[in-house]
Amino acid sequence: MSTANGPSAGTSERLIESTRELLWERGYVGTSPKAILQRANAGQGSMYHHFTGKPDLALAAIRRTAEEMRAEVARLLDGPGTAPDRVGAYLRRERDVLKGCPVGRLTQDPDVMADPVLRAPVDETFDWLRGRIAEVLAEGQERGELDAALDPAATAATVVAVVQGGYVLARAAGTPDAFDQAVTGALTLLTAHATRSR
Repeated sequence: MSTANGPSAGTSERLIESTRELLWERGYVGTSPKAILQRANAGQGSMYHHFTGKPDLALAAIRRTAEEMRAEVARLLDGPGTAPDRVGAYLRRERDVLKGCPVGRLTQDPDVMADPVLRAPVDETFDWLRGRIAEVLAEGQERGELDAALDPAATAATVVAVVQGGYVLARAAGTPDAFDQAVTGALTLLTAHATRSR
């Protein structure tokens, strides 16, 4: 049995990371076991030593991607500043806009969306994201940073939609400008609800 730091753990990690990259680049169908093994520089059979097969490995990769996104977003939303500042930090965070959101791209993959097990971490991540942004906005209202007219749940859904839609517009245009414009628009709408006492 290998230890957590042994070569077996290294192979497992390489398989997960390679699958994450390939899912983002090629989608589920385009992510063949052969491509995973080549990218991971792993020998034949190592996938089945660590995972029951491609679906099991894909699930581990999707979960890892979702966990990393949640950790990064939580760091920004739980950070210092007012509620508009914290949501603004999420909107303006550094992204590879033209590659798209690694979790959001999975929603466009019919094979992932058709499989309830593979789909679950995607649904959970977006539910958490909308919920956490709504909580931050509600906290801002309680602290007098945002006016009472703002609907936290609807605004949170709008913020998430702006980011995901911004990726699509940027990819269609071949430039991050469309994403930046969408974010600027969302920030302007959020600022309109900020109280003057800030």
